[in-house]
Amino acid sequence: MTTRELLLTTWNWNPFWIAVCVLGLLAYGWIFGWKLQAKSVYFFLGLILLFLSLASPIDFLARGYLFSAHMLQHLLLVLIVPPLLLLGLPDPGNKFRLPEGIAPWVKHPLIGWLSGVGAMWFWHIPAVCDAATSIEAVHTLQTFSLLMMGTLFWRLIVGPRMEERLSPMAGIPYLVSACVACSLLGIWITFTAVSVCPVFMNPMDRMEILPMIRDSWGLTPAADQQIGGLLMWVPACLVYLGAVLVLLVRFYRHPAKTEKKHAS
Repeated sequence: MTTRELLLTTWNWNPFWIAVCVLGLLAYGWIFGWKLQAKSVYFFLGLILLFLSLASPIDFLARGYLFSAHMLQHLLLVLIVPPLLLLGLPDPGNKFRLPEGIAPWVKHPLIGWLSGVGAMWFWHIPAVCDAATSIEAVHTLQTFSLLMMGTLFWRLIVGPRMEERLSPMAGIPYLVSACVACSLLGIWITFTAVSVCPVFMNPMDRMEILPMIRDSWGLTPAADQQIGGLLMWVPACLVYLGAVLVLLVRFYRHPAKTEKKHAS
């Protein structure tokens, strides 16, 4: 198999994930009265990236062939898709409110921070990583948990309700500390001699593409894990730091307005 054949033939047209994306699109239109806004582009882009992360060759390679593809999929599901979906949501006003028993937990910064960072650390425990790669039910659970935990993390930064967002001076340490925590994980994955996800050491070559990966692409298991670690270490942290810059711009443009809103 060639690289071109791989990119063309390994799409996963899973009706479940197609239905999830379609239902998300229909729910968005129904809840907000089919009124599209400029910010709706973010929501649609989030849905497209969600579909690509679960249906494209990224998903195929992430299921036991390449740890780096597995890591790319995780970054999309935690750091890219959730904030895009949230940015695309209009402020619902008083239409949709969380139950009082749940709201304090969802709004608490510590819960959001632990969710975002924990999503990465928990699913890279070797036994858990292997199970999520090898067992379909665990993989589905992993996907939903990554999206949910990523949403809990990012709603405090880019959620549709402005009054529920962290102030810039609270959001900056929230993001920087998450960057540090994920960078530590990335550094460990990059330099450790231990396999973080042992299933990637000896993949079950059901499509006979391992010779291409090892010989044509030059990806040994060690090099593959190092690339995955670097993805967690560098690009992931750039996402957090990009959000920090946005908060700084927001603060310096309207410092009095920003602080007043969060003080009230």
